[in-house]
Amino acid sequence: MNDAGPEASTQQPHARRRLSWRRALGVVAALAVVVAVFANFLPGIADYTDVLDVVRGLSTLQLLLLAVVGVINILTFPPPWMAALPGLSFRQGLVLTQTSTALSSAVPGGDAVGIGVSFAMLRQWRFDSQAVTTAVVLTGLWNQLINVCLPLVALALLTLGGEDQPLLRTAGLIGVVVLMVVVVGIVAVMRGEGSTRRLGERAQRATGWVLRLARREPATGWGAAFVHFRRETINLLARRWAWLTLASLAGHLSVFAVLIACLRVCDVTSAEVNWIEALAAWGLVRLLTAVPITPGGLGVVELGLTGALIGFGGQDAEVVAAVLLYRAITYLPPIVLGALFGLTWRKHRLADAAT
Repeated sequence: MNDAGPEASTQQPHARRRLSWRRALGVVAALAVVVAVFANFLPGIADYTDVLDVVRGLSTLQLLLLAVVGVINILTFPPPWMAALPGLSFRQGLVLTQTSTALSSAVPGGDAVGIGVSFAMLRQWRFDSQAVTTAVVLTGLWNQLINVCLPLVALALLTLGGEDQPLLRTAGLIGVVVLMVVVVGIVAVMRGEGSTRRLGERAQRATGWVLRLARREPATGWGAAFVHFRRETINLLARRWAWLTLASLAGHLSVFAVLIACLRVCDVTSAEVNWIEALAAWGLVRLLTAVPITPGGLGVVELGLTGALIGFGGQDAEVVAAVLLYRAITYLPPIVLGALFGLTWRKHRLADAAT
C-alpha cells in the first residue's frame, strides 16, 4: 500500500482551506477598497448632493445621447471575437461577451472566470478547441496591446502640445517596457517552429514542476501544441489581422466616446479637459488597473479617473458626476445583459455545427 495516498488526501483539504482563506481575504480587501472609495474618498472630493444636482440638470437630449453611446459601446463587443473566430455570429458574440464581461465585472478573480466561461460556451457551441484557444489568446492580446498603446499615444500628443505629466510619463515608460516584452514574446513564438516547440517544452517543464508540488499529474505534449497554435495563429492573422485590429480599436474607442459624452453633458468643457487630456487620464487608469484589485476595477477606476481629470483642470462635482455616469453606462449594462444571456446561452447554437 502506498503511504503517500493518505498523506496526499490529508494535505489536499489543507490546501483547499488555505485557498479558501486567500479568496475570502481577497473578497474582504476588495470590498474594503470599494467602501472606502465610495463612502470616503469620492465624497471628500465632491459632495454627493452637488453631484446629484449635476445629474438632475441633464436634459432629455443629453440623456438620449448617453443612451446612444452606451448602446454603440455594447454593439462593439462582438466584432473582435467574430474576427478571431470565423463562424461566430453577431448574436453569439453578443451573448458570449456580455456573459463573460458580467462575470469579470462582478466576481473576484473574474477575468480568469470570464475566460473559462467563454471557452466552455464556445466548446458547447461546437467550435474546435484549438480555434477557441487561438481566439481567446488573440482577443486578449490585442486588447492588452491597445491598452498599452493608448497611453503612449496620449503621452506623445501631450508632449507635442507642451504639457508635462510626470505620472503619465512614468506610466508611458512602463507601457514601453510591457510592449517590448510582448513583442519579444510574439517574435519568439512566431519566428520558427523549432523555437516555438522549445518554448512549449520549457513552459511544460515549468508548469509540470508547479503541478507536482500540488500533487497533480503533469501536462504533456506542450511542444506540439505550441507548434500547432503557431500555425493556426499565423493562418488566422494572415487573413484577419486588419479586421481584428480595427474591431478591437473600435471597441476601445467606443468606451472612450462614452467618457467624452459624459464629460461634456456634465459641463466639463474642452477648455478644462480637452480630448487628449481625457484620453491620457483614461488610458493611464486602464493601464494601471490592468491587474485587477477589485472586480471590474470597481472603486479603483472611479477614484483614479476622477483624480486624473481634476488634475487636468476639471471641476470637482462635474468630474465626479461624469465619472460615475461613465461607469454606470459601461459597467452596469453588461452585468444585466450577461445575467440574462447567461440563462439562455445554450439556445444560441450554430445553425451549422462548427468542426
